[in-house]
Amino acid sequence: MISVRRRLVARLAATAVATALFAGGALATAGTAAADEDNAPRSGGATATLKELETYDTVKVDQEGHYKAGLFTMDVHGGGTIKTYCIDFGTSAKTNHKYQETGWGNSSLAGKPEQAGKIHWILQNSYPQVDDLAGLAQKAGANSLTAEQAAAGTQAAIWHFSDDVKATPTNEDARKLADWLRDAAEVVGEPEVPSLSLEPNQVGAPAGQKAGPVTVRTSASGATVTTAPDAASQGVSVVDGAGNIVDGTAVADGTELFFDIPADAAPGSASLTASVSTPVSVGRVFTGINTKTQTMILAGSTESSVTADASANWAEAETEEPLPSVTASEDCVAGGVAVTVTNNGGQDYSFELDGQELVVAPGESGTITVPVENKQAYEIVVFDEDGTTEIERFEGVLDCQSDSEGEGPEEVTDEEEPGTNEPTPDGDSEEPNLAETGSSNNVGMIAGVAIALLVAGGAAVFFFRKKAKA
Repeated sequence: MISVRRRLVARLAATAVATALFAGGALATAGTAAADEDNAPRSGGATATLKELETYDTVKVDQEGHYKAGLFTMDVHGGGTIKTYCIDFGTSAKTNHKYQETGWGNSSLAGKPEQAGKIHWILQNSYPQVDDLAGLAQKAGANSLTAEQAAAGTQAAIWHFSDDVKATPTNEDARKLADWLRDAAEVVGEPEVPSLSLEPNQVGAPAGQKAGPVTVRTSASGATVTTAPDAASQGVSVVDGAGNIVDGTAVADGTELFFDIPADAAPGSASLTASVSTPVSVGRVFTGINTKTQTMILAGSTESSVTADASANWAEAETEEPLPSVTASEDCVAGGVAVTVTNNGGQDYSFELDGQELVVAPGESGTITVPVENKQAYEIVVFDEDGTTEIERFEGVLDCQSDSEGEGPEEVTDEEEPGTNEPTPDGDSEEPNLAETGSSNNVGMIAGVAIALLVAGGAAVFFFRKKAKA
């Protein structure tokens, strides 16, 4: 009996990999793609652009020098602004780059529940959440505090827990605030609910069935769900668990959504969008999208506009073929990118990734984690059986730890006087040589991956394939 082997192909492509393969006599066919910042495998939430360090004073970091420390401003895409502190001392901040809201486990706070909880307490009990500076100074035993001094003292206390850095504000009152915050800090739990996310963001089913559920997760009172035109044109509707059509309707946190696919629908796909307008919760983390840049933690937010998308794909009714959907998420605990395949079809599906193989039964999911080093750029591209039709693309920079060998925050030059009550004026700083999307400055590690792949088969290719019948 001859079995038809249908496969998906995933290529992990990076400039250093392609270069190493070319040097070895074989060039990876999936070259480095242009950056698409919407493809990073994130958990959802607000996206924002980092602006300038706005409210700050000077702190002295032992054995490092004097640095500007305080509050950054970020512009939320769709409307709104947020204020953030840094929780990643060893990495430079790249202004005008995009960030994504995420949880502690997907950031440099992963594996640090006590330190993260104390940072959250500091955020709740200091500036700008506490805008009564006279009252804050009294609690800290300080004479008085300006906004700049309060921001510097708060940042110094945060660095103590996020990076184990001894940071001392040069202003005496700011120093007293930092000391009080460090000593008084208690562990406060993570704000686990994002401003908005759809989980998972891709589902599938044979025609005639409901694809899902897609669960709405939001810290707002509700999210408005809109069905995209591509769904209506194919007769597909989005419904809740009771079968009610959801289109332009507000739904609550935890609502499960389904794509209701007609039995006669030709194989295809459709999407939905959820949107909210809400302040982002204090303590949520923001990491760079496809950019090696300082990790930020939210200290304050105006009402912000946030959107999230989810899609469904389907095959012919009562198909015996496997029907895979592919999602990915950064896993800081495992140290890589977790690629998950869910089999919505009627036959076992096996996929091989990074030398590992899993068999996924109908209705089940399987996950393989691709190892990625901290601060390393990655790109995982999933192709159909023809090896050229792109299905999914996951790009980003794994941002799980403070980079102790990085550039750090902006340093105060010798010409600038630390310790004044006025904000330190911005000086010119040299842009660090950071990895671009699809490449890495860790050439040794990437080259090692390339060599291993050359030995295994001559190209940076990972295979997803249907399990053959006996």
